[in-house]
Amino acid sequence: MALQFPTRAERPGPLPHTASLNERAIWPEFLYHDPVLERLLGRVIGEYAEFQFYAWDDEREEVVGAGMAVPARWDGDAASLPDGGLDAVVEARFADGAAEPNVLCALQILIAPERRGEGLSTRMIQRMREIGCERGLETLIAPVRPTLKDRYPLTPMETYITWRRPDGTHFDPWLRTHERLGAEIAKVAPRSTSSPGSVAEWEEWAQMRFPETGAYVVPGALVPVEIDRELDEGVYLEPNVWMVHSGR
Repeated sequence: MALQFPTRAERPGPLPHTASLNERAIWPEFLYHDPVLERLLGRVIGEYAEFQFYAWDDEREEVVGAGMAVPARWDGDAASLPDGGLDAVVEARFADGAAEPNVLCALQILIAPERRGEGLSTRMIQRMREIGCERGLETLIAPVRPTLKDRYPLTPMETYITWRRPDGTHFDPWLRTHERLGAEIAKVAPRSTSSPGSVAEWEEWAQMRFPETGAYVVPGALVPVEIDRELDEGVYLEPNVWMVHSGR
């Protein structure tokens, strides 16, 4: 497998994605309705193209992975990593008078489903770190979405991140991958992204009915969704895990 990892700045324009890398085939539908990302993701791509990259398979002439990141400011204190996680970092980057960045923040890494299990996720994290270091941002911070947490939606994230396998490595594969590359868990970001919507919208996104007000376990969600029929709203606040890859 001959792979290259060019940035969007190096190869601008539409990407020749494989059908299986279509984002809506990878993430649950409700994740595409975060107001912050709906408003600012286009600016991330347009204004920080040098931090967006993809994995190009020369042999098959197709894209098999994509990574997104944005420069950020962090004082190095784990406690100061924002509870608002990904949304907070993106909003801060485009706020008036935004501070000079000194770290790189990962936003997402996508791998084509049929290419998982080949070690590509490790190479994508390594490439993201390399891109940051080339631009003087040697520390990578990441609000990580644990791969298996949706199977345990009633378990608090603070408990989930303590689970370990018999060999001592992390129970969750995505947290384990970051950890193997030297990252450390800093804290939980309890509201890293949000997905507000009407009851009807949530019924469409989740493909299930919500007959009464209450908390519901929804496929793909890391925690229950709060439904209020009287207010006609559903609110999902997704927790992520702040992990830090310290500078070289």
